[in-house]
Amino acid sequence: MRGMCYHFGTNILCEYMDDEYLMKCVVDPLKKTFYLYSNEGDTKTVACDNTEQFMNVLELVRATCPEER
Repeated sequence: MRGMCYHFGTNILCEYMDDEYLMKCVVDPLKKTFYLYSNEGDTKTVACDNTEQFMNVLELVRATCPEER
């Protein structure tokens, strides 16, 4: 779906695509697993094999996702 957006403070209008995006990320540290939920209802599960891998993914999630997600 295509739409329009307006950038406040400027007179620029731009087209954008309604792409799928992350709505929610749930972290289960006991299972070393991340559950990712999209705006389109899709769910992805990322199960880490070890603590180091889990900590690397957690670092990425904390750096790129707002805490309320």
